[in-house]
Amino acid sequence: VMDWDSHRYLECYFAIPMSGAVLHTINIRLSPDQLVYTINHAKDDVLFVNDQFLSLLEPIMDQLDTVKTLVLISDDDRDVKNQNDSNIEFYGEYETLMAKACDQYIFPDFDENAVATLFYTTGTTGLPKGVYFTHRQIVLHTYGFMSGLCAYDGQLNINSGDVYMPLTPMFHVHAWGMPYLFTMLGNKQVYPGRFTPDKVLRLAEKHKVTFSHCVPTIVHMLLDDPYIDEIDLPEWKLIIGGSAMTQDLCKRAQQHKMILFTAYGMSETCPLLTISNLKPHMGDWDQEAQINIRCLTGLPVPNVHIEIVNKNGTPLPHDGEAAGEIVARSPWLTQGYYNDEKKSEELWKDGWLHTGDIGTINPDGYLKITDRIKDVIKTGGEWISSLELEDIITRHEAVKEAAVIGVFDTKWGERPMAVVVLRDGYEHKVKAEALKTFFLNHAELGAIPKFGVPERIEIVEQIAKTSVGKVNKKELRTQFT
Repeated sequence: VMDWDSHRYLECYFAIPMSGAVLHTINIRLSPDQLVYTINHAKDDVLFVNDQFLSLLEPIMDQLDTVKTLVLISDDDRDVKNQNDSNIEFYGEYETLMAKACDQYIFPDFDENAVATLFYTTGTTGLPKGVYFTHRQIVLHTYGFMSGLCAYDGQLNINSGDVYMPLTPMFHVHAWGMPYLFTMLGNKQVYPGRFTPDKVLRLAEKHKVTFSHCVPTIVHMLLDDPYIDEIDLPEWKLIIGGSAMTQDLCKRAQQHKMILFTAYGMSETCPLLTISNLKPHMGDWDQEAQINIRCLTGLPVPNVHIEIVNKNGTPLPHDGEAAGEIVARSPWLTQGYYNDEKKSEELWKDGWLHTGDIGTINPDGYLKITDRIKDVIKTGGEWISSLELEDIITRHEAVKEAAVIGVFDTKWGERPMAVVVLRDGYEHKVKAEALKTFFLNHAELGAIPKFGVPERIEIVEQIAKTSVGKVNKKELRTQFT
């Protein structure tokens, strides 16, 4: 499926897996090369595609090996016959097919451990990895979210009276599993389509939205939109994930009745692991103290077991100081990467799912992420590999050496930045802007997504190294942030 956050996507969340097929939610922000790889690797048979994504699909159609059927999705009720600007042959248009179809269907019965969903996550290597979940896991994850959000007495508590609107793309880890939960509860749901801050704010006001989830970048956009000062929102609870939430953002949002909480997970965990619920005795704390808790990574929800371990896999004390890799166990974590036995074994080393994140756990049981093992950068909730960016820029004839790091950005959470040493004779001939153009050219060719192009490039005489001669990225982050 290639669509915006819509009622059609919600229907696909249920109808496709329940019919016995596998739902592949395609990340429309991937580069053309990555789109081809994921569609072919998943062996997709049928594509549901919004007409606004035809410009992405048409150039790569001849590279898709397994796609047999295409169904058009149109926000303007544009029928297939009117697709004069497209060379793609469609089976039909979604709403037209729905209108003609029988309103009765007997869903087949099958094993609860059958695969229901599949999507792809990118990391330090160039090829995305397929993450899959069974029907049983999605049901258990839904109950896990219900126990973590509905049964806990606190500011974040939700019930069937809440009005839900997702602000996370629905191709991202089942929109964090929330559509399944709110359908189970019978809540009113509002699907905004293509995101624009003013449209989301108007929908929130019109429908009195009380619960959403998104990355910090989205909250920044909402708070920066002029319309937010013209409307009177109900109290709006927002789960924040994808990257760290700052206390400043939490305070700014609260001025507009937006109550922010942190949740933590990853593509491989379906995604829920923790939520920053306040414990009962914290309800009497002042706002500053409560915000401190809400900005932590959070408490494990029921049926999630989290530990921090050293390099030997030994659990470390929960004293708020000892830092180690975060590992997890839960019945809804992915069993491995699709068609990738080696990486699956690495993910589940010693019987724990290894997150690649570094953190601490305090005596109250709250997890706090402090660093990442993986050399990746997360910008606006999307991963980009620093190693991939380094590989590209070092192909430039003037570049002798390069390192790419993530630097803090108030809007996107983090942005890639390149530190470059030029070859002899190029010191005064090549400027940072020319190197940025080099990145942009590779983005145009489909090698990297456009959001991966560094906005800042620093030309230096030398790059900091460790004692064994490796690039010292920790020092670079200190130097340039």
